[in-house]
Amino acid sequence: MISRKPSETMKLLMAAVVGIVFGFSIGLMWSILPMSKLNLRSSFLNRNQKLWLIDIDSSTEDKKKNNTSKVWVPSNPRGAETLPPHIVVSESDFYLRRLWGKPSEDLTITPKYLVTFTVGYDQRNNINAAVKKFSEDFTIVLFHYDGQTTEWDEFEWSKRAIHISVRKQTKWWFAKRFLHPDIVASYDYIFIWDEDLGVQHFNAEEYIKLVKKHGLEISQPGLEPNHGLVWQMTKRKGDREVHKQTEEKPGWCSEPYLPPCAGFVEIMAPVFSREAWRCVWHLIQNDLVHGWGLDFALRKCVEPAHEKIGVVDAQWIVHQSVPSLGNQGESEDGKSPWRGVKDRCRKEWKMFNTRLANAEKAYDEAVSATNSTAR
Repeated sequence: MISRKPSETMKLLMAAVVGIVFGFSIGLMWSILPMSKLNLRSSFLNRNQKLWLIDIDSSTEDKKKNNTSKVWVPSNPRGAETLPPHIVVSESDFYLRRLWGKPSEDLTITPKYLVTFTVGYDQRNNINAAVKKFSEDFTIVLFHYDGQTTEWDEFEWSKRAIHISVRKQTKWWFAKRFLHPDIVASYDYIFIWDEDLGVQHFNAEEYIKLVKKHGLEISQPGLEPNHGLVWQMTKRKGDREVHKQTEEKPGWCSEPYLPPCAGFVEIMAPVFSREAWRCVWHLIQNDLVHGWGLDFALRKCVEPAHEKIGVVDAQWIVHQSVPSLGNQGESEDGKSPWRGVKDRCRKEWKMFNTRLANAEKAYDEAVSATNSTAR
């Protein structure tokens, strides 16, 4: 056994005493210091990976300076992350409001459906007949491509309609800019129709009933067989309420469940459920304004497409094939205005198909690369 010298023992004892006193002093100081900058951060991560972080400054002085707490909520819509969630109103509608009275008493009726027509004043009588087929359960929106709007006030219903006017634009140009899914979220179904449709045999309320009955997320009325028919799929079949498949010319359909034999409606008179439109709006290209090729891609927005896309035969229309929008073009290289419009339509169809194919290829390659890395 090795004995320590008295001086070494005394040094160890003094060090222990100093350590105890120092620790006690630090604890005492911490307990009496004002908690001027206490940050309490609470994080809640739910199954949807939504993170809420709330910074609360408990200092009286800082509260006087800031007056409000800082809120950061990434689950809010983009741009609204600094707002408390309960103040955020991310959706809207086309309901007309008064300039007086209580907001809660503004609406005597809240339409459940939306119908839009892209129109020129020359087609006013045809549109007047069409609008009369839609009850008060429908909000009416007119997209004007000829700049004439107030002239429509000759019709009583026009004073309650929404009028949006931009010269020489198509319905898909209007739809991309004014029918954002959050704007039309109040409507169960959205009709996006041309101006040259004969509706003598059409009833909108009955149409909705059949769409619901047969589970159609994307649909259109059947077309009169002898007027303006391009595809067999959209041809009215007189012996049924709805059809979802057809037979086309040999070689036109690579598979029976693919367009144009199934999962297909045309872009002249489509009807979308709220959920389907949320996808379709994102599919519409910002610069391809005629929408050619879009009808072949609609199937990507519902699953299974051959069951949820169909034609309503019992409520049918006539395509009158009035080339009104074509005449809004300009003559180039000696061509008539409508010829230039038609040429662009074909170009847009090719461009859309190329973009879609490239996007799907890029996605497949990214998935393949991810899977390879994970192995």
